[in-house]
Amino acid sequence: MKASLSPPAPVDSPEPTTLPDIPGSLLPTVLNALEDIKAKNIEVLDVRTLTSLFDTLVIASADSTRQTRALAHHVAAEVRNAGSKVLSMEGLQSGEWILVDLGSLVVHLMQPTVRDYYDLSSLWKGPLRPASPPAQDPTP
Repeated sequence: MKASLSPPAPVDSPEPTTLPDIPGSLLPTVLNALEDIKAKNIEVLDVRTLTSLFDTLVIASADSTRQTRALAHHVAAEVRNAGSKVLSMEGLQSGEWILVDLGSLVVHLMQPTVRDYYDLSSLWKGPLRPASPPAQDPTP
């Protein structure tokens, strides 16, 4: 299954936008590695306007803990083969949700039930909103 290289369009946008080029991006390497091990529902999100922590999120599903681990290890190996570093990998022990931190690109490998529950795609699809409305000034 080919990954979508277009992030979800903002709610008020009439047409989808294409993912901008990110200089030095490992995105093609990561996408190829995910496709090699048959990741499902690969989604790429450009989050540069939402956070300064990283530029791109890749979210992919796997059917089993064995597959999520295989995906994480293959992504890490391919990134290293490309001459880059893997900053960290979290969740390998449980295998239900594995995060591969590549610095400006973060990969989330999730089993479908976990992915549906946390719904990271919706979380990162637009401007972040405060959890509660701001306090209003009590003076009239």
